[in-house]
Amino acid sequence: MMQENKMPYAGKKAILVDDDHDFVDIFKIYLENMGFSVNTGYSHEEGEKLIFEEKYDIAVFDLMMEKADSGFVLSYVSKKKNPDVPVLVITSVTASTGLRFDNYNKEKCVWVKADEILDKNVRPEQLRWVIEKHLPL
Repeated sequence: MMQENKMPYAGKKAILVDDDHDFVDIFKIYLENMGFSVNTGYSHEEGEKLIFEEKYDIAVFDLMMEKADSGFVLSYVSKKKNPDVPVLVITSVTASTGLRFDNYNKEKCVWVKADEILDKNVRPEQLRWVIEKHLPL
């Protein structure tokens, strides 16, 4: 019987930016449990700094930080610097505004520059599936 690799992304780097410190702490653990080395930021400015500091394999940004579109701006900056790096935008905007992203599709990706938009209540196994979809093993 083959044993499953519990840390399939060992040696890979992730960037995680959100102004909610508790959320960052939780998602950092999710990503580390998959094997990622995780650099964290807590503001739009910190996120931009991290983008330019080093190469990473996946990016996870909150949508609304100092500005309502901070995550989209960080996605744009990230894709401009590293076009092949998957960008996930995570948001609680549906809960706070009623605006839904469940009809998100590739056509909208052209202006959003994110590979996936996820609700903040995403479960660890859902996050893992989305990462595997965009960063195959």
